[in-house]
This record gives sequence, C-alpha cells and structure tokens, in this order.
Amino acid sequence: MSDEDDLEDFEPDQDDLEREDDEKDTEEWEDYRKEGEESEDWISTPLTEDMMKEGLSLLCKTGNGLAHAYVKLEIKDRDLTDIHLLRSYIHLRYVDVSENHLTDLSPLNYLTHLLWLKADGNQLRSARLNELPYLQIASFAYNQITDTEGISHPRLASLDLKGNRIHMVTGLDPQKLISLHTLELRGNQLNSTLGINLPKLKNLFLAQNMLKKVEGLENLSNLTTLHLRDNQIETLSGFSKEMKSLQYLNLRGNMVADLGELAKLRDLPRLRALVLLDNPCTDENDYRQEALVQIAHLERLDKDFYEEEERAEAEEIRQRMREEQEQEPEAEPESELDQSST
Repeated sequence: MSDEDDLEDFEPDQDDLEREDDEKDTEEWEDYRKEGEESEDWISTPLTEDMMKEGLSLLCKTGNGLAHAYVKLEIKDRDLTDIHLLRSYIHLRYVDVSENHLTDLSPLNYLTHLLWLKADGNQLRSARLNELPYLQIASFAYNQITDTEGISHPRLASLDLKGNRIHMVTGLDPQKLISLHTLELRGNQLNSTLGINLPKLKNLFLAQNMLKKVEGLENLSNLTTLHLRDNQIETLSGFSKEMKSLQYLNLRGNMVADLGELAKLRDLPRLRALVLLDNPCTDENDYRQEALVQIAHLERLDKDFYEEEERAEAEEIRQRMREEQEQEPEAEPESELDQSST
C-alpha cells in the first residue's frame, strides 16, 4: 500500500518513469495477448485444497478476536480456470489470482473482508463484483474487459484496468466510488474521456488509447496527475480553472501542431510540469519560450526546468503583448472618427 502513497506526490521525473513503465507494460501486454490468442479452450483446472495450503499465509485474528485464520492467498500462474473453492475462505483479505485462465471472479463476492485484489493476466471480460465494503486496491490489468460496469466499492482507492479492451467509461458512480483517487486505464481502446466524473480522483492514467480530445474532466478539482501520452490529441480544449490541483500533465506523443493551443492551459493555476515531446508543435523554433509566455507559472517543460533568464525574457514578451493590447483600443476610435468624417 506504500506504493499507492507514493503516487500522491508529484515527481519531477515522472515522464521518464512512465516511459520505463510503458516499455515494461507493453512487453507484458504482448505476452498476455499472445498467450490468450493461442487457445481459449483451456483444460479445466479448478482450485484445490492442496493449492490453497501452498498459497495461504499471514495468520491473523478473525473479527471476533477469538480465532485465527490465514488472510493472504497467492495462487499465481497455476493455469486455474475455476476458483469456486474460495467461497469457503471468507476471512481472506489479500488475494492474488494473477496469470491464470479465469473468466469468472464471482466466488470473490463471498470474501466480504477483502482489502486487496490482484487478478491481472486472466481471461476476464468484466470486473463486475458485488459491493465489497473494505476493498481498497483492485487490479484487473491485461484481461479482455470491455466495460467499467459493476465497480462500486466504497473504500476502493486504486483501480487498475490497463491493457484491456475498454472503448468507453461507463458506470463509475461518484456517489459510490467515494474513495477512488487513482484510476489506471492505459492501453485500452478509449475514444473519449467522458464518464470519468470522479471528484476525488488524484491520479488518472489514459496513455496509449485512441483519444482525440479531452472532455468531461473539467470538474476534477483534486486531480494532480494526468497522463495522456501516445494518443491522437490535436486540441488542448477541455481544461478549466476548476482543475485547480493539476500539477503534472503528460501529452507526449500526441498530434498538437499549433503552439497557440498552449494558451488553453493558462487557467490551470497549479500546473508545474508539462510534457509535449513528440508533438508537431515542438519542432517550432520558439516552442520552449512560447510555452512559458502562455503559462507563466510553468516550472518544467519536457525534461528541463526553466532558468531565471528564460523567465525574465518570457515576462518581457508578456509585458510587450500587454502594452500592445492596451494601445489597440485607443487606435480603434480614431479610425471610427475618420470613417464618420469621410
């Protein structure tokens, strides 16, 4: 859970870390995808008591404090197709069933004390479960999930759905997901950012999708980190002053061609780091200067922090622009008078 705490802090080299993660994730994703394509007719392999004995650990007191039970289970990479046996292990709090061939997680509905769930690299088509009152961290990465319905756990803080087949986010109810602060949707097939109206969200990862613009995120007032790398975004509309906590914005590998689009990020009061590498606009000679002219409070663009000299120069340009704007209204009445006299 300490990893989740780390996500809440702004890291100046997050884009570099993300690149390493992307490369690793892409390799893992390809491995899972190829394995899934080899055969969908897996030999039936149900979870057995012997497997349970091997995978159980962490002996703790049960709820009434009068008995003890193992609360952690790791049964990764066992070719499992059925975990029906888990219905009897109601005291489990930490469960890892990754890298199996599971298509059904419904036995987990009986684990009402579950805090942590990892089900990566299976054959799941849905992350739907009954409301689990204590579930805080859930990962369903690299499955075949096509939607975000049926996720309504009130204490869920981190949800990982990367590497699936989700086209549109639906069913994420802010009235139910009242604790969700990190949502990972990297490497899906999203063509819209609509449906992510989760005001408590702090970290949103939407890299490697099919997005052309940002929409429906205007009210995410607690969002600090937004990753939109490797999409097809051309315009920077969709950001608003209501996004008052946003500090880190990664737009690397998109299709922003016009430097004028940067003016649309002016209203983000706490934006400190912007990544625009591998966009057409970065080929412009004055790209770095123009970004600072448009976003005065920016501290870092791509991998480099701004120097004081650059700040002073950008301020001079802004001052000249202000003076020119002030003079323009004075000139206009003269031209109107001239027109009336003719």
